[in-house]
Amino acid sequence: ITTKCGGSPNGHVWTRDNMFRGLHESLERLKTDRIDVMQFHGATVRDCERHGSVAALQEMREQGLVKWIGASTNLPELPTFIEWGVFDVFQLPYSALDRTHEDWITKAAESGAGILIRGGVALGEPNIGKGSEAQWRKFEEAGLDELREAGESRTAFALRFVLNHPSAHCNLVGTTSPDHHRENIEA
Repeated sequence: ITTKCGGSPNGHVWTRDNMFRGLHESLERLKTDRIDVMQFHGATVRDCERHGSVAALQEMREQGLVKWIGASTNLPELPTFIEWGVFDVFQLPYSALDRTHEDWITKAAESGAGILIRGGVALGEPNIGKGSEAQWRKFEEAGLDELREAGESRTAFALRFVLNHPSAHCNLVGTTSPDHHRENIEA
């Protein structure tokens, strides 16, 4: 069971109290007494230093409420978070359409952290998912259609692309469409 903390009705708040509030809400909603992976989503290095966000995650783990701690993050924060050496998991953006974090995924994995990939299908193709025409135009411009296997959809190619990164441990795939969900499972 994986969840995130730090959110509030007024946006992200990285204080200990708000993070623990989110933890206890998740425990109640999920009807469990422990979360396997607790991540903060989008906190900056400055947020963490100002509010003691990492210490709050570590406290959750020390109390036995959380097994592993992680950060759903991106550049420019990622190098510092890797350097701190405290995270068990990093959730990072990566896809065939956005390879910005490609080398950093490897560096994060080499630190001993598990790597969860988000955005691997770039929100899905227009009219199938929520991806933008401009974003998927990059697919055509890069000639990625030529790399698809016979009968393979663009979405299936995008999933295969992410799964072939040697340091990607899990590809997080969400959808709002049952048909798209089935396609993701088949791929």
